[in-house]
Amino acid sequence: MRIGSDEAGKGPVLGPMVAAAVRVDPDALPTAVDDSKRLTPARREELAAGIHAVAKGVGVAVVTTSRIDAPETDMNTLTVDAHAEALAGVAGDGDAVSADAGDVSESRFARRVAAGVDDRGVTVEVRAEHGADASDPIVAAASIVAKVERDRHVEALADEYGEVGSGYPSDPATRAFLREYVRDHGSLPDCARASWKTCDDVLRAAEQSALDEF
Repeated sequence: MRIGSDEAGKGPVLGPMVAAAVRVDPDALPTAVDDSKRLTPARREELAAGIHAVAKGVGVAVVTTSRIDAPETDMNTLTVDAHAEALAGVAGDGDAVSADAGDVSESRFARRVAAGVDDRGVTVEVRAEHGADASDPIVAAASIVAKVERDRHVEALADEYGEVGSGYPSDPATRAFLREYVRDHGSLPDCARASWKTCDDVLRAAEQSALDEF
């Protein structure tokens, strides 16, 4: 039995970041498990159902936009904390964990995640590696679960606000949604990460447009 962890949604301007941990026998995983970024949404949903069916435990941690925007923290710390929270829900003392490294230093990320799990009352050994979601099926499974959970949050935003796109700054639909929301309401939506540069750009553009019209 092994445990893998990964997160999804570290870079979007809309919605939460989600981390997942999966405790499972690697031989029981669906053979098509892969890095979630390489899979279509429909395939991720299908594989996530298969992962849940065979996993001995699945932990999920959701980091809200308000936590992301809090001035006293940073994304690296939030990523560590999300991995630790998800892992603490499925790990036992002495378990070995494989994680996708969310820091330039793999060893530092592993140490910080292990310490975060320990703070929650469980002692684990963590090995972190860049690109582990593409090379380790256990981490890939966690990647899929995290991405599916993140996508569900984005779908809920679309139900509330209308078309919001993928939530990533490079998505024209997401940028259009933010521009139109600020134009209509004079402020950012609650689902936006107000501390992101994209939001600053949208607010400045709206302010300049108002000045030009005046």
